[in-house]
Amino acid sequence: MKYFITGGAGFIGSNLVKMLLEKEENTVVVYDNFSTGRSEFLYPIELSEKGSRLDIYNSRIEDTHTLADCMEGSDFVFHLAANADVRHGFKDPSKDVKQNILNTFNVLEAMRKVGVTRIAFSSSGAVYGEPSIYPTPESAPFPIQTSMYGASKLAGEAMLQAYFEGYGIIPYIFRFVSVLGKNYSHGHVYDFVKSLQNDPRKLKVLGDGSQTKSYMHVSDCIMGMLTGIFYDWYSSKVNIYNLGTDETCTVKDSIKWITEYMKVNPKIVYGSEKKGWKGDSPLISLNCKKIREAGWKPLLSIKEGVIDTVEYLLENLWLLEDK
Repeated sequence: MKYFITGGAGFIGSNLVKMLLEKEENTVVVYDNFSTGRSEFLYPIELSEKGSRLDIYNSRIEDTHTLADCMEGSDFVFHLAANADVRHGFKDPSKDVKQNILNTFNVLEAMRKVGVTRIAFSSSGAVYGEPSIYPTPESAPFPIQTSMYGASKLAGEAMLQAYFEGYGIIPYIFRFVSVLGKNYSHGHVYDFVKSLQNDPRKLKVLGDGSQTKSYMHVSDCIMGMLTGIFYDWYSSKVNIYNLGTDETCTVKDSIKWITEYMKVNPKIVYGSEKKGWKGDSPLISLNCKKIREAGWKPLLSIKEGVIDTVEYLLENLWLLEDK
């Protein structure tokens, strides 16, 4: 199989590259503009025996001719490239529109041009906004969107569904909880570790710490995607899966695990609001029964995922430096 991965130098993408190349019959094409992706994540793979089965293109999805040329001959597309900066979505909404909506259109058009018919799309539990049903199933009615990120991911999903109807491109849509693990370079664990490395005496927290979320390790995330794809490989339909753990934790829980592992005892300064920022969802809990029935379940707990991420960041302090 020849896999084409947008955002293949990013957090999830680079881990996916490594896992796909574990099978000798697979080849991988990484397409990334390296604005947030890191060439360092791919160096170990390039230098290994697997490097001969890996092609890397430093280019923009907006460059549609190059995109299609590089995609030519691929069997499957993973579209992981996106603006993942949920927190600042309302400061510059054009980022989500351009990077998450228009670039999804560009990927689909390239697929149509070169004849690739299957795509996995990294969506998000953020598309549920603040739902009335917890844990939230894939069939939940959609509420009013509360973030630009969630709205842009939902727009991407809608486009995938329309391309299935119009052109027979089969989508596998994965609505993730937040992901942790190796090559993690943004998010609350990253922010807390970086802050505590700079000043272990004080930690400022967005929100009152009661925000309750689900998280999963990147290795579990990738295995979940592959499980869903191959479970429904012969189907001709739109495939949508929630992907996450069945547990949740509060921000305060996460802080406790992080500070204990780092052996620091900072003064913690909480905000007064239940939301950390405008568009933040104070509770994210997904019903993942559908992917469980396909045979997948996470191997690591949220606490194990948080600690593994902290350990990784402390062993790779260069990631905490401003890029």
